Amino acid sequence: MKAKRPVGVTPAVETPAPAASQTYQYCNLDRNESASTALAEEVALAISYNGISQAVMLVTPSDLEDFIVGFSLGSGIISDVSDLYDLQLSGSGSAQYAQVSISNRAFWNLKQQRRQLAGTSGCGLCGVEAVEQALPQLNVLPGAPLPPAQWLEGLRQRIGELQPLGQHSGAVHAAVFMNNQGELLLGREDIGRHNALDKLIGALIRQNIPTAGGLVIVTSRCSLELIQKVLRAGIQTLVSLSSPTGLAVQWARRHNLNLIHLPQKSAPRVYSPAMENQA
Repeated sequence: MKAKRPVGVTPAVETPAPAASQTYQYCNLDRNESASTALAEEVALAISYNGISQAVMLVTPSDLEDFIVGFSLGSGIISDVSDLYDLQLSGSGSAQYAQVSISNRAFWNLKQQRRQLAGTSGCGLCGVEAVEQALPQLNVLPGAPLPPAQWLEGLRQRIGELQPLGQHSGAVHAAVFMNNQGELLLGREDIGRHNALDKLIGALIRQNIPTAGGLVIVTSRCSLELIQKVLRAGIQTLVSLSSPTGLAVQWARRHNLNLIHLPQKSAPRVYSPAMENQA
């Protein structure tokens, strides 16, 4: 997906969010020895669209602009970055706020979704409408060649340089983009696996980085939601360091997405396209 115009971002005017990691003291069980270590931080980010509150997410307080753009696209709130007009961040400490302006078309679709959810029965996301939102109709990708095997050699070790927070404090997931030359270009991290991918997709859009012929690597479990996010972003190949779920494989095959699992101690496993389609 290509950005049609830059997304406006107004920085926070109040106390900024805390750093992505901070140092904390701890002691052993006998309390006779203490030390300090860096821990990943998280903040509550309240997101509103055209003045209407939509969600509160717990996120790592870095690359928040990237996250908002990626979340808006990956969640189906906008179908193209041209529907996102403006983004303003504000907040104090661990309470952060994002006010997002979107097109009338996108806002109307968002209000329709909210009405459907409000009309479901008392057990929350039950009902036909909620199921349809969890399993939406998405476009089938045109298809792309599988990446050369050498692109994935030593990948687990090579992506470490794009995980500075993970190396420093742990407790975070990463999503990394490799371009059509097999070069590791960009990475984003977050306590949430969905958030890390949203941040990466948002960064690709905001920096106008072409995704054709490239691939995305996620360090987390590969479930259906991640498949849906890369499909909406038009990314053709997803590599997961953890096993995919069965439903993720089904959706990847149905939508012509290259889905590859990279086990820790064995060769890459191509789940999609289905092997019988490989002539």
